[in-house]
Parts: sequence; structure tokens; C-alpha cells
Amino acid sequence: MTARPPSGQHPSDEGPGPDPAATGTRTGPAVPPTFLPGRAARAERPRADAPGPAAPATGPDVEAGLRESASPRRDPRSPESAGIKPASRPSYGAPPEPRAPRAAEPAPAAAPRPPAPAPDPGPYDDHGVRAASPLGEGDRQRLLTGSHHDPHALLGAHPVRGGVRFRALRPYARAVTVTADGLRARLRAEGDGLFSGVLPLTAIPDYQLLVAYDDAEVQVHDPYRFLPALGELDLHLIGEGRHEELWRALGAQPMTHHGVAGTRFTVWAPNARGVRVTGDFCYWDGTGFPMRSLGSSGVWELFVPGVGEGALYKFEITRPDGSRTLRADPMARRTECPPATASVVHASHHRWGDGDWMARRDGGRVYELPFSVYEVHLPSWRPGLTYRQLAEQLPAYVKDLGFTHVELMPVAEHPFGGSWGYQVTGFYAPTARLGPPDDFKYLVDALHQAGIGVLVDWVPAHFPRDAWALAEFDGRPLYEPSDPLRAAHPDWGTLEFDYGRTEVRNFLVANAVYWCEEFHIDGLRVDAVASMLYLDYSREPGQWTPNAHGGRENLDAVAFLQEMNATVYRRCPGVVTIAEESTAWDGVTRATHHVGASGFGGLGFGLKWNMGWMHDSLGYVAHEPVHRKYHHHEMTFSMVYAYSENYVLPISHDEVVHGKRALVSKMPGDWWQQRADHRAYLGFMWAHPGKQLLFMGQEFAQGAEWSERHGPDWWLLDPSYSAEPDHRGVRDLVRDLNRVYAATPPLWQRDTVPEGFAWVEGDGHEDNVFAFLRFDADGSPLLAVSNFSPVVRHAYRVGVPDTVPLWREVLNTDDERYGGSGVLNPEPLKAEPTAAHGRPASLLPVLPPLATIWLRPA
Repeated sequence: MTARPPSGQHPSDEGPGPDPAATGTRTGPAVPPTFLPGRAARAERPRADAPGPAAPATGPDVEAGLRESASPRRDPRSPESAGIKPASRPSYGAPPEPRAPRAAEPAPAAAPRPPAPAPDPGPYDDHGVRAASPLGEGDRQRLLTGSHHDPHALLGAHPVRGGVRFRALRPYARAVTVTADGLRARLRAEGDGLFSGVLPLTAIPDYQLLVAYDDAEVQVHDPYRFLPALGELDLHLIGEGRHEELWRALGAQPMTHHGVAGTRFTVWAPNARGVRVTGDFCYWDGTGFPMRSLGSSGVWELFVPGVGEGALYKFEITRPDGSRTLRADPMARRTECPPATASVVHASHHRWGDGDWMARRDGGRVYELPFSVYEVHLPSWRPGLTYRQLAEQLPAYVKDLGFTHVELMPVAEHPFGGSWGYQVTGFYAPTARLGPPDDFKYLVDALHQAGIGVLVDWVPAHFPRDAWALAEFDGRPLYEPSDPLRAAHPDWGTLEFDYGRTEVRNFLVANAVYWCEEFHIDGLRVDAVASMLYLDYSREPGQWTPNAHGGRENLDAVAFLQEMNATVYRRCPGVVTIAEESTAWDGVTRATHHVGASGFGGLGFGLKWNMGWMHDSLGYVAHEPVHRKYHHHEMTFSMVYAYSENYVLPISHDEVVHGKRALVSKMPGDWWQQRADHRAYLGFMWAHPGKQLLFMGQEFAQGAEWSERHGPDWWLLDPSYSAEPDHRGVRDLVRDLNRVYAATPPLWQRDTVPEGFAWVEGDGHEDNVFAFLRFDADGSPLLAVSNFSPVVRHAYRVGVPDTVPLWREVLNTDDERYGGSGVLNPEPLKAEPTAAHGRPASLLPVLPPLATIWLRPA
């Protein structure tokens, strides 16, 4: 690395130095090159034996080039304009020639002649460059301290009286030379890395800068000669909060601008006094790259030529109080792998191969289709695997088990792995822990090609307070509310978003669209919706402020969720949004334009997690069978409100951590009873109205709680383990549940309407028995019967429709293949004309202990 000059001394004060081309000195990348190898266009260096100019800014070719492009008018500030004719006038770019002594007039030996006075150089220096008017002290200081709102007005090339003024800010440079076709002129050093000069040109040429450091030169395009690379329409939409493709306008965008390759950097920081972009392309010294403010939009922009994909960068923001903060890009589409925090310039090159899947997806309504979800925490599912390696294993595993979708716990970048991804700092970047963004696309593509939909957990409820991320991004509350009580999330020590600010709402709405469009995500499960909807969520009296109507509802959050859902469904047909909402908020899955009894339009979600069913049903099975009759209602109450929303029945990661125990470990009794209860519960769950979600590890009855450090206990499925058949049996049951479920329309076609369900035995509390019918659109039934007592019930009479004369058992969780006792109904069951449970006919099946059976018309 090139040594930096000592304090108080600038490299330009050391003189031009020898020309590397003339001396044969190699100019390698040891220079602070402003652009690193692979990310910048370096100057074409002549070979040591190639002819070159004697000096960077002298010679007749330079003089001729300047004469061709210079204005014929006299400079009004020149000696000629003042009526003074100098004895001799130096040519542009060439020093004056001293008068040669005549041989006939030798100098006296006794008394040496005093030296002749130096010729008057006039307004031009030895390189033919006239001094530019100095910057005002205020502009100079703001430029050098990174607090100038319009550095392009000071830097770059600008027409002035008598020519074109060039000014460049290149810290640690020894010299800066303007080069163009027929032009090579060295600028004057102004100190502090500033170089300037006025050339007698009639127009601004297509120029570059040749920047000389102590041991090398680099030739670069001047970032300050370009017009803004962001259009007026983009700025208008950002200001309105309606830019639905915000990721194309803000952040780092590799592009070709006016024929020059580079990267456009843009960031929203309306409270900043100044913003500079810095990164590995400038050795993390952003002094030479101040950005310009694009008016009232609050957006700052700079196109940096030569910076390309893979470059690391951040924004150096000067706060309103003059202090500085170094921030990652909120819109970064790629990041460094944590714990590193820099953003990475990224452009996608993935070619999608899931056209057939996307075409099928666009035509379906998810609540009328099979929907069985396997929830996955990618970093721990198979610890150590990358996105591409996961693509080799995860699709095959999920397809074999018959799940229709995977739900990935948050994949957006997050600094702390122990948060499982729920404290996001990089909302537009898949976590770099498992690979670059295109590798994540590769995984999604592989899942789609295997016929598996991809849902992603999305976290717009809050964000962490890390000083390099979103918190007080530009020195003042920006993404969070200005009221500290409103901003602080009481449960997680994080900050809530300011949903009332149009730009913040736009940031989140566009983010939802981004994942669906750029990564072909099939659905977003929105985390912690309840904490967004209520101003008093987890707050005591006096810790919250009512809304404009005196209520506890967060009206801004309601408007945001409605806008997000409406935008996603309009732009991405076939995608589903799912709310994790734990209260009885009215209309979570109702259309946004349908106003309910509460006075609010629906939130517009497609599905909602049924947290009440999960809580009640898990509470029921946790009781000893002898006590379950006192809690019978906990299994039936869900049908009281089953059609108030479109539900998903979740057994998620939240239920198998932090002392809650794994699903099989919640069950009472010995190991056999626990597994039997586990199987019976899954059979009841798959038959109950609503879609299903099961967290990884529960499909093979893992007994230990999940840990993000080591993931599922796959060793339980090792054939050398003595209890392996027990775990393999449960997994085989899950496979058959999904297989029969997908092939049985009564289990999914009418999930959201009362006509799809009917109780047969809802009050069998003395026997711990539940029986109900499910119907498809044509009225074809499925009978599900669950016996949550550890005794066999022979010839248990169950009422059925008299339209079906013969029934057959299609699934029995007590099958020996699943680890059960093998109490089955192997032969078809004939309906008897004996009324039962209010129905004209009935069956007499055998109910296995702690088991669920499914019966279909034979």
C-alpha cells in the first residue's frame, strides 16, 4: 500500500517527479489506486521501451491540441487585454526558452553576472493551465468535511469565462492531468487533495483524469462530469411513496452511464448535511467521493465509473450536528458475511428454469388447493451446507415427504444468528452465510422444479438498533418514529418502523414485492402482526399514546398492511401472504375494501396462522388421557370461529424451543404412548379444516428441543441406532398423511366455508373421541375419527350419511408401519341403517388406542 504523506504535507507539493514511461518504472497496484483490480479501469501503461512524451503536460502536440480547441478571443484578464505587451509569451503547455549566450560575449571571470530575471509567465503556468478562481472557504470546508450538498457544482468540468474550469478532489495524489483527444494538461494543486485549472476550451471535452501517485498512475473517468443517473420519475415516485420497484432506484446499481461502465450509488438520507460513498475501491477513504443531494427527495446520488460487481461499500453520512456515521446500505442486495457489515455491489446473472411452475402458480387460489408446509431454518437444517448444496438435498427430501411448500425462516441478512433471522438489517439481501444472492435463487429454482412452493418469513414489524444499520440512519429518527415510546419495541429491545411516513412504507411495500418478483417467492409469512396493529402491545398504561380517535389501533400500520397486501396481490398473481396474528382482530384475511363491524377494511392477507387452535390443541394433548375429558372443549372450540378467517394450523419453531419441548415430548406417558399421541395428533391436524405447517424435526418425532446451533437430530434416523424404527415410522406416517391429503379434495377444497365440515361426534368427552366429516365441492365425504384414550374401542358406532353404503380405511396412525400396535379396519365397513349422532346410518369401526383413522367411500 502506498504510504500516505506526513501530516501537513500533500503529495502534490513534491513536484511532478520523473515520467514512469520515460524511466521504465513499473506502475503496479501498490498505489492507492482509487480502483482495485477487477473493479476498475486502470490506465493503459506504455512499455518501458515504448516512446512516450517527455513530460505529462508539455510538448508541441499538447500546444497544437489546445490551440485547436481554444477560443480565439483574448482572456480579459490577460496582460494583452490590459494593454501590456510582455517581452515574450510562453506557448501553452511549454516553458519559455532561455536566451542562449553568444560566443563572442564571454562572461567576465572576475565578477559573475547577476542572473537574468525569470520571464513573466502571465496567467498560465508552465503546463499551459490558468489558475481557477479559488473555492470559497465555506464551500472548501464543506467539500472536504463531507457536508456539501452539491459537490458536482464545485468538482468536474464547468464552462467559465475564458474557457473550461476543471477541478478534481483526489486525496494523496501527486498530480492530476486532464486528458482527452489531442489534450493533455496538468492541473494546479490547491492543497488538501484539490487540483484545478482553466483551459482555453470552447466546450467540455470527453475527458478523463490521469492521477499520479508516488509510485503509479491511474487513468479514470471523472465521477463529477456525469449528469444524475436517477430520473425525475423515480424521484417523484420516491417522494410520493409509490415506487413499487424501489430496489431499481436506490442502492448500488451497476450500469453503463453515458457509455461508461460503473456503479450508481443512491441513498435516502433527508436529514443528512452530506453523504459520501466509501469502500474498498478507495481504501475506505470517502473524501474523494462526496454525493449530491437530488433536491427535496432526500436522495443522494453519485455515479462512480469503474466500480463494478463485488465491490464493498458503505455510506459515510454527516449528521445534522456535524458528526459522522458509517452506514451499510439499507437497499443493499448483497452483504458481507456476518460479522462483517459492509454492503456489496451486486447484479444478478441467474437464469430461471421454473417457467412451468410460475405459469401454474398464476392460475390457482391457494385456499382451494392442497397446502402442506414444512418449516425450515436453512442454516441449521443441514449445518454447513450452502444454498447450492441445500439445493441438492432439500427439494428431494421435501418432495419425498409430500409437502407442497417449504417455509423458510427469515433469509434476509441479520447480524445475530441466535435471532433466527427475526432481527433484520439487510431487508433486500439474502443472508451471505450460505452464499451469494444468485445461489439463493438457485435453491428456489430447484425447489420449484421439484414442484415445491417457497414461502419466506418476512419481518416488517421491527429492526435492531445496530449503529451501522437503520437506527437513526441519518442522525435523526428516520425509519423509526421520532417518539421514543412509540419507537421502542418492548419485547425485543428493537425499534418499530414508522408506518406513517410514506418513504418508510414504500421501503417495506417494495421489499415485499422484491422478494416475490426477484426471487420468485410464492408467499410471505408476515411475522408479529399483532405487535404492529396495537399501540398498547406489551405496553403498560402511560407507555403509549392513543390514535386520533382515542383508540389503541395503530392506524398507520393498518394502512401499511392493506397497501402491502393489495400491491403484492396485484403485481404477483398466485402469491399468498400469511399473517402471524395472535389476537381476534377482525378481517385479517378479508379484502381491504370490505369494511367489517369494527369499521376497518380487511387487512387483505390470504391466510392467517390459527394460534388459538395451536394453543388449545397442544394444551389438550399435554394432559394425561384420564384427565382429557375435562378439557374436551379445547379440541372443539376452534370450529366456533373456523370460518372467520382463512387459517393455517401451525406447529412452528416457536412451539419447540425455550423450554416448550419438542412435539413428541409434550405428550404424557411412556415412549410408546408419546409416539402414539404424536401420530394421533398429526392425523387430527391434517384432517381439521385449515392448511398445515410442521417444523423440521417434528416429522420424525425428535425428542429434543430445536437448537439453531446443530439443527435436527438426524442421527435418530441412522439404521445403526436401536430406536431408529420408531422415528422412521413417524416420518413414514407424515409421508402418507401428505400423500392421502393431496389426493383427497374433501381435506382441502372447502377449507374456508362451513359446507366443507360437519361434526359427527363432538361431545364424546367420556371416551376422548372426536369424529367429523369433510366434504369436497361435489359433496364427496371423508370421515375422520380420533381416539385420544389408550384403550381399544371395538364396534364404536359412528353416524354417517346414508348416501354412502360402503367405507374403507385409507389411513390409520396405529399401523405397525408407523410404530403402532396394528389395530386396523382391514375390510370395508358397511353402513347400517341404524341412526346415530343425528344421522340415518352408522358404522361400527374399531378405534385403535391413541390413534386417528380416516375413512372414505369404498
